[in-house]
Amino acid sequence: MTKTTNSAVKDLTFERVFASPGLNGPAPRAVKLSPDGRYLTLLRNRADDRERYDLWGFDRTTSKWTMLVDSLKLSSGRTLSEAEKMQRERQRIGDLKGIVAYEWAADSKSVLVPVDGDLLIAGLDGSVRKVEGTKGGELTPKLGPKGKHIAFVRDRQLWAGPVTGAAAVAISPAETNENVHWGEAEFVAQEEMNRFNGFWWSPDESRIAVERFDESMVGVVTRAAIGAEGTKTFDQRYPAAGTPNAEVSLHVMAPDGSGRVQVDLGKDKDIYLARVDWAPDGKTLYVQRMDREQTQLDMLKVDPMTGKSSVLFSEKAAAKHWIDLSDSYRFLDDGSLVWWSQRDGFGHLYHYKGGKWTQLTKGEWTVTGMVGVDEKRGKVYFTGNRDDVLAQQVYALDLKAPANFTRLTELNWVNGASMDKSGQTLMITRSSDTQPSQSFIADTSGKRLAWIEENKVGGTHPYAPYLASHRPAQFGTIPAADGTPLHYMMITPPLEPGKTYPVFTYHYGGPTAQVVTKGFQGALAQAIVDKGYIYFAIDNRGSENRGVKFASALYHAMGTVEVEDQLAGANWLKKQPFVAADKISTFGWSYGGYMSIKMLQADPGAYAAGIAVAPVTKWQMYDTTYTERYLGDPNKLPKVYEKSNALADTSKIKDPLLIIHGMADDNVVFENASAIIAKMQGEAVPFEMMLYPGYTHRISGPKVSQHLYETIFRFLDRNGAGSGK
Repeated sequence: MTKTTNSAVKDLTFERVFASPGLNGPAPRAVKLSPDGRYLTLLRNRADDRERYDLWGFDRTTSKWTMLVDSLKLSSGRTLSEAEKMQRERQRIGDLKGIVAYEWAADSKSVLVPVDGDLLIAGLDGSVRKVEGTKGGELTPKLGPKGKHIAFVRDRQLWAGPVTGAAAVAISPAETNENVHWGEAEFVAQEEMNRFNGFWWSPDESRIAVERFDESMVGVVTRAAIGAEGTKTFDQRYPAAGTPNAEVSLHVMAPDGSGRVQVDLGKDKDIYLARVDWAPDGKTLYVQRMDREQTQLDMLKVDPMTGKSSVLFSEKAAAKHWIDLSDSYRFLDDGSLVWWSQRDGFGHLYHYKGGKWTQLTKGEWTVTGMVGVDEKRGKVYFTGNRDDVLAQQVYALDLKAPANFTRLTELNWVNGASMDKSGQTLMITRSSDTQPSQSFIADTSGKRLAWIEENKVGGTHPYAPYLASHRPAQFGTIPAADGTPLHYMMITPPLEPGKTYPVFTYHYGGPTAQVVTKGFQGALAQAIVDKGYIYFAIDNRGSENRGVKFASALYHAMGTVEVEDQLAGANWLKKQPFVAADKISTFGWSYGGYMSIKMLQADPGAYAAGIAVAPVTKWQMYDTTYTERYLGDPNKLPKVYEKSNALADTSKIKDPLLIIHGMADDNVVFENASAIIAKMQGEAVPFEMMLYPGYTHRISGPKVSQHLYETIFRFLDRNGAGSGK
């Protein structure tokens, strides 16, 4: 049925895509079970403000939902400190308001809730009190596992104290050097290692492991946050590729700061503190230490009373690859360890017990995450792509007989999961082509017990009016130059015989990401199709979840093979009878923005136009951990960087290019944009640009997002690559 035959069919606009309520429906975050298992809690966004979250609870004894904490009622309106803002940027939640995190107390009677920088204890009985001695601006608050103590970071020190009664006190030494921080994760740990904590409670709360870092030796960059009516500058310690990192150490102390010992992390100070974990009995501290080259990870076994360490085992990267840090591991009560490794070329689970390794999963597929462990029954729950590389599933295996593991979720859905600590209840999230994210709690067989958020599209669901015009995603493979199959996704308008359509291609292209999946593609893609475009994406070599060989194509070679693979996608499109071969544009953000520029440089005339949002243009300006992982040290490999950068070949750009950048970007700093802008101006190479004052790497908001995408499609229309709609 074409749209002209059904007056009820509504086209999506960019204004509606970014307005409230969100078209994907409710978007619950941070789903948890209370320690006693009675309450299932989550953060739920408001229908009238999609970015504001409140805490809701589902009482499993009454099957009723109630709002436990109303963020508006508790809001002080206080402006967040720069440290809080930057931490939220690192966590990719900088656009959220209200309650962005919470933690259950051990007695299941209250939750710790930070709101507008204030630390509050909210009881299920409706009571709310401020944590004693807090002033606002405390970072990473954490309750002890027993619920007796609380700790947080303030003014570069770690503070700890009882949950009730006396106020917390600073337990780390006072430092005269303002570049020394206690209890915080350093910049690259947050940005590139997915580690946001800088302190770790022992299970019985008798000891606490604390990170100390000194960034005196780290270079200073003046970050200009250019706003609409003024510019603020921040002198920020930023470890650019090839320059010194912060010096990190680890210490263990009592909750009052006494008995402090330093952990022996080895003679080499130029290392990464990757992960820190306590053994279940609290008698051992396990520390993952990674070398600067990120090719070897050592698991250190530490005596928390003396700080003495020994290497339990080492994980070494394959040739021309790197260590991919993971949170998919679990120390068990019997002293053994379930561990994720890529040692056979694909990410799989292993059991380390008594100094011996047993491989639990194997094959040319990837375990994408460990979900939970039921130690009493010897069961391990995990996600993986064994059945479909484009549709992640949840599985369960028996530690004693792992070969025949069981799939717990439905095919043709993309599934994710989390689990309670004891491994008794699954919290599954799933989506499909026509169904935005749903979530439910399930038993260990995968049987649904109750919906967390059914989010069914129908009735008053915000996406229901657009379901009639929803176009299905199509999937297939295209061979790379070496024959490697590359997965693509394509959404077309209703095709009319003899008519051709412009193509809007979306790419990320860099490591650690998979774009093409069988989940819900989102309202934005459908709005682009409603404008008369074909929406297309392809996962090039270097993308995630295809194994070591597939990923390592980018080793010391960014801006090469992934550009080649995107061209293979464009050439395939041009052979399709319904494609307007002279109207294929390419769009990317961050690494994808970098890719857009490299694609126009490598193959002039192949694309009708390119859009680069927040592109990296010179890798020497990006941080150590990410850049050196893939390109090595620029001091030792200058030619690798020269080839990978996007500045050398700007004169080769012959096709229309639109550069977009937030002028307060603290991730891909604005100098990346100004560098290529100046270079192209100096070469008289034409291009267009749109800059967003006050916006960071995340250019978002109901109106500004609308403005951004309308700018893009007006640019395509002006340059003969658009649909004119």
